[in-house]
Amino acid sequence: MASLFEHLAIVTDPRVARTRRHDLEAILTIAICGVLSGCETWVDIADYGRAKQAWLATFLALPSGIPSHDTFGRVFAALNPTEIETAFLGWVGDLVGCTAPGVIAIDGKTVRGSRDAGKRPLHMVSAWAVNNHLVLAQVAVDEKSNEITAIPALLTSLALAGTTVTIDAMGCQAEITKQLVDQQADYVLALKANHPLLHAAVTHLFADARTANDARVALDYHETIEKGHGRIERRQCWALADAEVMTYLQSLAPHPAWTGLCSVVLVEAERTIGGTTSREARYYLSSLPAAAERLLKTVREHWAVENELHWVLDVAFGEDAARMRIGHAAHNLALVRRMALNLLKRETSKKIGIRAKRKSCGWDNAYLVTVLSL
Repeated sequence: MASLFEHLAIVTDPRVARTRRHDLEAILTIAICGVLSGCETWVDIADYGRAKQAWLATFLALPSGIPSHDTFGRVFAALNPTEIETAFLGWVGDLVGCTAPGVIAIDGKTVRGSRDAGKRPLHMVSAWAVNNHLVLAQVAVDEKSNEITAIPALLTSLALAGTTVTIDAMGCQAEITKQLVDQQADYVLALKANHPLLHAAVTHLFADARTANDARVALDYHETIEKGHGRIERRQCWALADAEVMTYLQSLAPHPAWTGLCSVVLVEAERTIGGTTSREARYYLSSLPAAAERLLKTVREHWAVENELHWVLDVAFGEDAARMRIGHAAHNLALVRRMALNLLKRETSKKIGIRAKRKSCGWDNAYLVTVLSL
């Protein structure tokens, strides 16, 4: 258990010393064990603690027994989330070590149940390491801001040298490309109509090049076809890296220009289900060479942040239904969920899903210790 909890030792107790009936270490440990074991509310966590009190007492000081659900709520509402994020970063840094994360997908998610009267719901922007299957870091978007200001802060906290960062259209900003290049990372950024001139120019560029087969514009091409579950999915990717074209596109950019821009990409996805076919075209800016096969793979890998992180948080952890609204409670419990997800992703002895692993943690103390020890 040492690694994670050693890092959490930097978190300071916000309570007045004379009012403390329960150690902060015990409160954090029971909360993490509870979330790993399927708990989703403070009541769940307190009930879990009482059910497991004899076992917890073998390694925790519990002079006043198990904290009440109100105590868990008050303490987590008062804890400084910045300190917990710092502990999280140090812990994940130890987990990743010298392993190159490869593609890092950046995306945001709203905890909808945290909405309150006159208060926006908590919105977290996370960095997902595709190769490592880990949350590397996350930041909460300020209530009066958006992802455009949160993403640079998140990137600053990461070691990005040698990685490829993928971000959706909200993060397709010239300032962000400069920061990524300064941090020695490549990028693939989704381009949509929030940059109307550039989006229109890239759209027409690909339309003209494909229709007229303009020899002056060399398009690299790759496609994949997948069949299964009653559907056929065909993905086609075109990429170009022409110096004159890049110069023209830079002329349409706001100040500063797109640092490191090397290629533009078109991905067309065609899905056929039961005789009905749908098509979607998506455009990207990239610092990578115009190698369509690699770019298509990178674009597809970005969706791991949705499928392996956001979807799992909602379905396996019930995050959207979480109704913590007081102080920093929603933010801090969201961080605990991501700690739990990282631990469960790293445990590979059981070939089962995250929800089933959580049940196993609740049923089997030995398995829970195995998960916490990773």
